[in-house]
Amino acid sequence: MTADSAAGASSSDKEIHRIESVGWLRAAVLGANDGIVSTSCLILGVAASNTTHHNILVAGIAGLVSGAMSMATGEYVSVHSQADTESAALELERLEIKKDPDGEQRELTAVYVARGLDAALAAQVATQLIARDPLGAYARDELGLSEALSARPLQAALASAFSFSTGAAMPLLVVALASSANLISLVSGASLLFLAFLGGLAARFGGASVVKGVVRVTFWSALAMAVTAGIGALVGTMS
Repeated sequence: MTADSAAGASSSDKEIHRIESVGWLRAAVLGANDGIVSTSCLILGVAASNTTHHNILVAGIAGLVSGAMSMATGEYVSVHSQADTESAALELERLEIKKDPDGEQRELTAVYVARGLDAALAAQVATQLIARDPLGAYARDELGLSEALSARPLQAALASAFSFSTGAAMPLLVVALASSANLISLVSGASLLFLAFLGGLAARFGGASVVKGVVRVTFWSALAMAVTAGIGALVGTMS
């Protein structure tokens, strides 16, 4: 293998790795971002209303727990619905294979032809794959389903709850260590730093612009914190 071909293979492997990691990386970063943004906004809103340090900490902990449970529940229901849809599609495909195997094979052959194979080779590939694993071939190439990408509700729920809790713990730790006098500035600054780091990390591993990722997440998070703190301060003056 020449140096150029080795470099090309290395580059190809790197690109494949990025594509495969986008799904779980996006979910993990989104969960952590949600945890940081929602919890820091809650903390800033409560802090701006001139309540006690203890009440701010309690509100933050309640936000962490409720947010994690909400993320887990929503993800479980959503992914379970996806799993039910996949199971129904597989069962329908199984019945169609039993009812009209020749017709299903022609459909699979047409899929390979559409992807660029000539008709004879496509028919040969379809025949060999069906002989080895009929339902697997149809599920993967006709329905777009695979074992690696299949829906796992419990795993998704736990991952979402964990990533949210990890993110939410960051501003909570700042609250626990900060004094009441500089709590708002420290929570705001630390949260934005955490978010900028996560945005840059996600962009880096996803092959996107790090600067754009950092600016995007920082701007919108700062806006959310400012709006929440402003509303908290307004409500505080009314009470």
